[in-house]
Amino acid sequence: MLDDLLLSKLDGVVTRSEELATLLADPAVIARRNEFHQLSKESADMAEVVERYREYRDLRKQLEDNRELARDPEMRALALETNADLEGRLPALEERIKVLLLPRDPNDSKNILLEIRSGTGGEEAALFAADLFRMYARFAERKRWKVEVLTTSQASAGGFKEVIALIEGKDVYSHLKYESGVHRVQRVPETEAQGRIHTSAATVAVLPEAEEVDIRIDEKDLEVQVQRASGPGGQGVNTTDSAVRLTHKPTGLQVLCMDERSQHKNKAKAMKILRSRLLEMEQEKQDAERTEARRSMVRSGDRSEKIRTYNFPQDRLTDHRIGLTVHNLPTILDGALDDIIEALRTHFQAEALRGQT
Repeated sequence: MLDDLLLSKLDGVVTRSEELATLLADPAVIARRNEFHQLSKESADMAEVVERYREYRDLRKQLEDNRELARDPEMRALALETNADLEGRLPALEERIKVLLLPRDPNDSKNILLEIRSGTGGEEAALFAADLFRMYARFAERKRWKVEVLTTSQASAGGFKEVIALIEGKDVYSHLKYESGVHRVQRVPETEAQGRIHTSAATVAVLPEAEEVDIRIDEKDLEVQVQRASGPGGQGVNTTDSAVRLTHKPTGLQVLCMDERSQHKNKAKAMKILRSRLLEMEQEKQDAERTEARRSMVRSGDRSEKIRTYNFPQDRLTDHRIGLTVHNLPTILDGALDDIIEALRTHFQAEALRGQT
């Protein structure tokens, strides 16, 4: 049941939605592109809660009308049967409305920087890091998002010591924000002659992309070093001073990019990473508890700090935060993450609702 406070809040949302509809039809507002874009986004953000609230009011009215009909002996049976169906629909609708009224994470609509690093387990951990990156890249492909690799550090066996990528699309952060943490794998490595199961780990960090309006970096606060790239990449990469290392002097943060042949492109990629890491630091200051929770998840990449286990011999994925177990690992590692992400979202929304009561 929605209480009077929530009903009052919902009435306010409907009133604001109607105001926005009027403003968005005003030629003067349409001519002011920035304002029109801002108001359009506000209207779109509240569209579902308005629709669900109108559905809720219609259901309540039908219930009241049927109670009146139930006083007529000839209509009583039909009215009571109809009301039983309507009352069965109410609880789920009320819960959905409560979720929609939760404060929206301001980062939900942002693109992300996805950082994956190998942890405990040597070469097998690096191979697993590559598997995780492919999983998220395939998920992004299913969502029609764009994936741009910003920097990589490859291991000798072909996996990744580290890979950082920019993922761009609709509401990317809202889908992947619960993926941060230590991911553990249990399987028989290809190099294991005796068939023994090894356990290794990789860390995943999902950072909202910082735009220039979020974080402004003063050029005088930057130390820019150029150097010759190392590792695989062809003669153009390895024989010119194309690699760029940025040091943000106030914080000491350093970013090295050397995947591109162009020094300019490497610097641009390094700035994206630096800006997002600075945004994360700023958000950490504002929310110390959330920060410590995130840091504890990805602090060392130790297997014992796991949030999720991928068990190949048993074809099983387990998310330890919510007690979720699913099977068919090949399909999951090919990017079929929707059910897992929806389960995580539902769990954390329920936790947020409990925190408000």
